[in-house]
Amino acid sequence: MEAVHEGEIVDVHALIMSFPASNTGFVVPLPSENQECFLSGLKLLFKQAGGIPLSIRIDNLTPAVKKVRGSEGEAQLTDEFMAFKNHYGFKVQVCNPRSGHEKGNVERKVGYVRYNFFSVPPVIKDFDDLTEQLYQKFLIDRKRMHYRKEAIIEDLWACEQKQLLKLPDNDYSVFKQTTIKFNKYNEFKLDQHLIHVPKAKNYSQLYCITFWNEFKVITNEGEVLLSDARPYMRKRRLIPWKDILKDWVYKPRVVGHSRYREYLPARVREYLLTPSLSLRKQRINEIITLLVQYDMKGINEQFYELISKNDEVVSNPYDVEWSQYDALQPIGGENHEGNH
Repeated sequence: MEAVHEGEIVDVHALIMSFPASNTGFVVPLPSENQECFLSGLKLLFKQAGGIPLSIRIDNLTPAVKKVRGSEGEAQLTDEFMAFKNHYGFKVQVCNPRSGHEKGNVERKVGYVRYNFFSVPPVIKDFDDLTEQLYQKFLIDRKRMHYRKEAIIEDLWACEQKQLLKLPDNDYSVFKQTTIKFNKYNEFKLDQHLIHVPKAKNYSQLYCITFWNEFKVITNEGEVLLSDARPYMRKRRLIPWKDILKDWVYKPRVVGHSRYREYLPARVREYLLTPSLSLRKQRINEIITLLVQYDMKGINEQFYELISKNDEVVSNPYDVEWSQYDALQPIGGENHEGNH
């Protein structure tokens, strides 16, 4: 799915767990589908559910299954997933290949999440913020009637939740340690990106510790040489503002109702939402011109300077009392979701 962070598009991979008896669901948004994300996501799903299912049915996802079920025998789990399973004490049922009907309840839940919670990409601060947003949506969702049983989902879940295993006292640390191979420029590859480690050749051997959201480069003695976010945590795609604004020029009235309205930075949004449609059209064209040299974030940051250059009425070119507005709303502020 997609979300919007600071005016840019973020790709989201959602790990979903469904409880068929009550039709309760839980979802954790993640930046990737690797093993660290999968196991960290499962930990959070257990925490949200308040316990551990007795048995989990999964498809043949690579982080959990290294050999699918076939004529030669049952599916084989990865060593890391086996250790995780033994720590939490649940059983695992692996579906047959290409057999989505064997886990039909969660397949339907995937569609339910996509169409109800991501039909319009949500505005987020980070993955933790999106996790909380989705958790709250599912809390509200439990108050509806079960699609077949004549009962509220929340009441059915209260009964089903009693069957869960207790969470262990000791947390399970999810990470992966690998030996690093450097090129002649002191670079190594992580998540298909080259990472430079200064003075790496001064050490006979270095290791990379990867977590779901960050990594560390350490020596044999445990000294941390580099610590940073994983490359995919910075992966963003620009919203095609030029194309969107060109459509708005011909239909300036739709700006106030457009799904993209909330993704505009606050100052630009207020500037374009002037009641006068003729003035709104003029201002849209003005922003289109500025997009030749600046991105939308840059226009917002240099708003006063850029707009005043192109506005004839310099004394009050905005129709907004910005001194009062900015006193309440800092640049990139968290109280106005349109900034994110």
